[in-house]
This record gives sequence, structure tokens and C-alpha cells, in this order.
Amino acid sequence: MAGLDDVFGQLFSNADAVALFSPSSSDYERCQTADDLDVLVIATDNDVGAETFVELPLEFEDVAERISFGLEEALEQDVIEDGDELVCATRVFGDEIDTISRVRASADDRTGIYDLFAKSRAEPTVIKAVLELAIELGKKGQKGKPVGALFVVGDAGKVMNKSRPLSYNPFEKSHVHVGDPIVNVMLKEFSRLDGAFVISDAGKIVSAYRYLEPSAEGVDIPKGLGARHMAGGAITRDTNAITIVLSESDGLVRAFKAGELIMEVDPEAY
Repeated sequence: MAGLDDVFGQLFSNADAVALFSPSSSDYERCQTADDLDVLVIATDNDVGAETFVELPLEFEDVAERISFGLEEALEQDVIEDGDELVCATRVFGDEIDTISRVRASADDRTGIYDLFAKSRAEPTVIKAVLELAIELGKKGQKGKPVGALFVVGDAGKVMNKSRPLSYNPFEKSHVHVGDPIVNVMLKEFSRLDGAFVISDAGKIVSAYRYLEPSAEGVDIPKGLGARHMAGGAITRDTNAITIVLSESDGLVRAFKAGELIMEVDPEAY
């Protein structure tokens, strides 16, 4: 009768390294004792004192997101190489590592999630909350109808100086933050109207109904995308903000940073 090694041995055979996601000290120590095994730790903090460490900006609940970000950052830092086969071990159900997958690191399959979170002024939890809000809007629309939306996240003071109001700002004297379920309902309702949402580094809703006025010269966006995407790309070139744009026409969510499109997501596949 075949043993577990015969059935699952292919998961570990000829792997280039093991990537431990947020391991406990005992998890890390057990892997360290294995012969001829390169181990890297991917986590929010290097609590285990790993020699090879890749920092996560936040503990992604979705396992695929967690692994995708970790491997993209490891590639960016030259910790691993394009084509490396990695055994990825992470926690899903408890406090100890309980789930293992084998993933091939590929520079050609970058999702853009690393560029979205890395070296951005806005807090990672804020970026994630806005991205999830845009994706939810893309899935459900507003009262069953597709909507478009533009969220400018970070460097709010400079963004406000490069924009003007289209209408009364309902958030002018408020202190509400993105991610709050009640606030998200408000944002979904206001998404029916023109203009961009401006959100601070810490997630405070600074304004709605903003008309962005950066110069579009030199901003290159894919053909077929309109003024909302052009404005979203241009404002990130002139400020340290990022933008997350939901397209009303094709329903895709796109992210811009430093004047460039860095990520494209189909909400239905997310």
C-alpha cells in the first residue's frame, strides 16, 4: 500500500525552497533542522528571527492573496528567482501551519498586488479596504445597475489642491473612515454621482464629488479607457497617491500608481 510520501512526495520533490507564512517558533525550528532545505519566512514581523525574511504589509486573510504578494515581493527583493519551485506552508484553520501548496514563482504572472501595497503612503489596511469596496461595487453595482467609481487614496492635501468640488462635500465636517460598514454603504450610494472620492493615508474620507485637474500629458493608459481612468492615472503621477478605478463600461477594477496602470482585477473572478 502506498504511503503518504508516495502520494504527496511530488509536492516536495526537487523544490528550491520552503516559504513559511507567519510561522510559529516551533514551525520555523522544525524546518531549520531539515538538511539541504532553504527556508524563507514571509510575515508581517520577523518574530522568529529568520535569516531570510520577506515582510507582508498586512496579514491577508485570503490565502491566494497572501501567497501571491509574498512571492512577488520575494522576487522583487531577489530572495527567489523566476522559475523557482516553492513549497508554501501557511495557516488557514488554526494557530499552527496546516496548509501546504507548491507554487512556481513567475515574473510573467505578476498580479500587481505588490506594487499596489509596497512603498505607498497610505496604510495597507486602507488600501485593502478601498480595493475590496471597489470589487464589491463591481460585483453588485448600485441597485443592480453597473456603476463607475474613482477612489484617490493617500496624499490627500496635495490631491485636494489639484482638484475642485463638483458639489457640496458631504464629508467636509465628518470624521468617518473607509472600512466601516455604514460608511461603505454611504460610499456606494454616492458612487452614482460624478467625481472622485479623496481618502487620506489613514483612511479618513476627505471628500466626495472632486473633479481632478492634473495634466494628462505623458500619461499612457490602455486604449478604450476614458476620462475617469485618465484622471486617475494622471493624479498619481503628480502626487504620492494611488487610485483605484471601477469601470462602468467593462466592470473591471484597475489601480494606478506613479502614473502607471499596475493592477487589473475582474471582480467576478476575485
